[in-house]
Amino acid sequence: MKTLVLGLGNPILSDDGVGIRVAQELRSNLEYEGTAVMEASVAGLDLLDLLTSYDKAIIIDAIQTREGRPGQVYRLKVEDFMATQHASLLHDVNFATALELGRRLGIPLPKEIVVFAVEVEDVTTFNERCTPKVAQIVPVVVDMVMRELNVE
Repeated sequence: MKTLVLGLGNPILSDDGVGIRVAQELRSNLEYEGTAVMEASVAGLDLLDLLTSYDKAIIIDAIQTREGRPGQVYRLKVEDFMATQHASLLHDVNFATALELGRRLGIPLPKEIVVFAVEVEDVTTFNERCTPKVAQIVPVVVDMVMRELNVE
């Protein structure tokens, strides 16, 4: 089975780079046959190119919710995003819309997609470091991804 571990974010916007930092840690610790680890600063339709031809994808990204506490980690599936589907502008479609469009176009997307969303505090300050609570959770998310891959 071909698996993609994809860390998303902007590494110079403090906590927004949490997915990138997790991917970097995984790359240095993971030698698992059939698994690719990548980092990207993309969203929407641009994700489709990265996901193509993998059987499974594990995506790590930042999230900000109203009630969330920095450092919380949510394990989400594609179905959790489907209520947000819309296609008002093709330049900035959300995750669920991009996946649905890709499937309708016949793009070979992963049958299983898992998202580890890390609740973050600061995504606007130019800083190459995460805030302390988010930085502390990086090794925990690395472990969660390893367990998802059945590698311990």
